Amino acid sequence: MIRSFIALPIPEDICQKLRLLQFLLPLPARVEPEDFHLTLAFLGDQPVDRLEEVHDGLERLAAPPFPMLLEGVGLFGGAKPRIAFAALPPNPALIHLQAKVARVAVAAGISIPARGFTPHVTLGRFDPPAPDAALRLERAVAAEQGFRAGPWLASELVLYASHPKAKGQRYERLSTYPLA
Repeated sequence: MIRSFIALPIPEDICQKLRLLQFLLPLPARVEPEDFHLTLAFLGDQPVDRLEEVHDGLERLAAPPFPMLLEGVGLFGGAKPRIAFAALPPNPALIHLQAKVARVAVAAGISIPARGFTPHVTLGRFDPPAPDAALRLERAVAAEQGFRAGPWLASELVLYASHPKAKGQRYERLSTYPLA
């Protein structure tokens, strides 16, 4: 079984801007810049033959490259934040691509959660901080709402494997699919 997901990689110059943003926020734990990505479909633990079906479907997927932009910062978890992220403005091309990727996964027999797709790039994952630390984090996130990075051209999809490590995950590119 391989824990996997399909994502858009983030270009190096955008990763550098995200890294700077991380240091402006009092994050209890940060995602490593080499691990920045935008998840389109989380596949979970899958057998190799099912991932081969996903691979075949992604090789046949037709979608043109399109411009991407990061704009704003947010927190998931409500009163007990657990994830800090860079947000994206509405992008119909991204929503269309995500739907196509989800269909490829479903056709391979993988259940994709029905909850809405909220495009984002995770900056940090952490246990909910103490109330005073959560307030500092919320204030810092509010102060960084003017954050922007990009635009850049989304030109490829990546099938990643996710391997546990002492703190978080290590991501490995299994295959890359150009958008064309």
